[in-house]
Amino acid sequence: MGKARSYRGEAIEVSFDMARCIHARNCFLKLPEVFDPRKRPWVDPDAAHPEEIAAMIRTCPSGALSFERLDGGAEEAAAGINRVTVLENGPLAVQGDLEIEGAACRRATLCRCGKSKNKPFCDYAHVEARFEATGEPRPEAKDAEPDGSGQVAVQRIKDGPLKLDGAHEITSGTGHRIARGQRAFLCRCGASKTKPFCDGSHKDIGFEDAP
Repeated sequence: MGKARSYRGEAIEVSFDMARCIHARNCFLKLPEVFDPRKRPWVDPDAAHPEEIAAMIRTCPSGALSFERLDGGAEEAAAGINRVTVLENGPLAVQGDLEIEGAACRRATLCRCGKSKNKPFCDYAHVEARFEATGEPRPEAKDAEPDGSGQVAVQRIKDGPLKLDGAHEITSGTGHRIARGQRAFLCRCGASKTKPFCDGSHKDIGFEDAP
């Protein structure tokens, strides 16, 4: 993960990791008085109530934005279910109690086109690459009830897929369940014919990426 820059206010401190931002513009569209890229500094943590700022940050899909309450307010808690959302022609949006390559986080967008220069994270390369992959894949026949809850670990397999270890649910972009279980191997080379799952196509195309 990249080095985040912090903006400290009276009641809340906002951190921003540019390396993980996918420019969804969630922050600007919802709270332009706080997040305005035209200004310097572009974040004003005192321009709105800290509850409003915290609530907006929780909707940042990439996890580029995070916060720390300085007024005793509630910090961000993990979602009740570790969820992987398959976005149309785009990345995998994950949220929950996550450990991504050893680092704890709550939200992230992970590359599935194979073109990101910031793997495992999405850097919006799928747009330039004209990546096409449905956000509504068919549910998997093998759908297992996860064994409890807790943290899910996400890691890259050398020159291969993303490995998920821990209770999770995979959904379409509109929220329909595709699969759930304790372990999954998800395509990140962009070539699988069974997206979002790996089918070994990374070997056929010579995909290379080592953690």
